[in-house]
Amino acid sequence: MPARIPPPSGDAAAFASLERRLGRRADATVLFELRRRDGTSTWEKRSHPTAEFFSAHDLTHFAVESELGFRDAFYGLVARGCQLRDFGRPWPRGPPPPEALLAEVLVGYIDVTRASGHPLTADDCNRSVRDYFAATSHTVDLVITDAALQRIRTRLHGLLHL
Repeated sequence: MPARIPPPSGDAAAFASLERRLGRRADATVLFELRRRDGTSTWEKRSHPTAEFFSAHDLTHFAVESELGFRDAFYGLVARGCQLRDFGRPWPRGPPPPEALLAEVLVGYIDVTRASGHPLTADDCNRSVRDYFAATSHTVDLVITDAALQRIRTRLHGLLHL
């Protein structure tokens, strides 16, 4: 039976309390730390050439997940104890929840369109997500609106230009 990815419900309070720290050093190294309410944290040191990409990528996750109310994607999973090293193959905690996969796909499309200089439209986004998931065992009930994309862009712009 295919996994259904429902529209998000509630707010994203689970990760709203995460303290996010992003530090850039003179040698282009980026330090990324997420500190939880209980004082525990997870962090990563990233070196050029991927340091800047993943910094923007992780901030894009925050914009997408907070504006769409996701709770079971990257930041929600970290808030509940996942470490940064848990994300990616071989998925030491098991496969990511369907909502995390949806967030990753959305963030990926936003990353690509940001790099290309062509803003993503809601129609393009929904078509791309539908096409991506048509090749998997998941179905997606979420429909992205132009207003939601604008909120994501506004939040992301604020995060990228701190």
